Amino acid sequence: MTTATLTSAPVTAHWRDFLALTKPRVMTLVVYTGLAGLLAAPGRIHPVLAFTAILCIALGAGAAAALNQWYEADVDAKMKRTASRPLPAGRMDRQSALHFGVGLSFFSVILMGMATNWLAAAVLAVSILFYVIVYTIWLKPRTAQNIVIGGAAGAFPPVIGWAAVTGDIGALPVALFMLTFFWTPPHFWSLALFVRTDYAAAGIPMLPVVSGEVATRRQIWLYTAIMAIAAMAPVLLRLTGLIYGTAAFVGTAIFAVLAFEVYRRRETDPARMTPERRLFKYSILYLFLLFGAVVADRWLLA
Repeated sequence: MTTATLTSAPVTAHWRDFLALTKPRVMTLVVYTGLAGLLAAPGRIHPVLAFTAILCIALGAGAAAALNQWYEADVDAKMKRTASRPLPAGRMDRQSALHFGVGLSFFSVILMGMATNWLAAAVLAVSILFYVIVYTIWLKPRTAQNIVIGGAAGAFPPVIGWAAVTGDIGALPVALFMLTFFWTPPHFWSLALFVRTDYAAAGIPMLPVVSGEVATRRQIWLYTAIMAIAAMAPVLLRLTGLIYGTAAFVGTAIFAVLAFEVYRRRETDPARMTPERRLFKYSILYLFLLFGAVVADRWLLA
């Protein structure tokens, strides 16, 4: 796929292509952590407003994903796992993707402000801008540490959900932000290990491409240790109870075992990287588990 193809005359995109721009599978985790922040917050919010707040988080995440794909269309065309996306596959023109992403961004932020409060709307706006400008445009093509700093974009949803209910930002959503922030590097680098040839072909300086596998495995283990501290922080700070404490201890222990398996291996064949794939898949379940435990603490032990 060439740049000329990507910027050719407008084509009529199917609604499924616009849906694909929002990365629905990635959005699931974003919506879930935002919902957890909303349900864990003290106070009450009308169910209709709660639904609207979560909808805005979903729309904001979808808008950021669409703008990411608009900007990276040429790069996506060079990687096997992204070549079938609407833009590199030629099913949509870039202008349509840009207009869709910008329009969805403004709509989600304005609706959030009108339905809940403008603090939640402001944090939502910051999360979109951070993902598009700081991560996609600035960090990702320039530094192997892109996912470390850029991972903050995916850590905002629990803060937004909490703020939608309370109108402020408390200690617990900040702790959940830090957990997600430090979870992102081992989660993403485990994926990067077995798709590193894609990143190399596209010229993206992901850690396995720039520093090699050994350094990446070492960094996965290091950030797992830091993440473990962040996971236990809500318990140590008495922000959560027994349910979360148990889930965090057991879940993090399993995560550490899987991360250690990745750390001690020296495999170079992407097809044989079973521990790396196992860690990547479990890391998603891990975040679902811990955020669910936060809500269970709030509702069962209140």
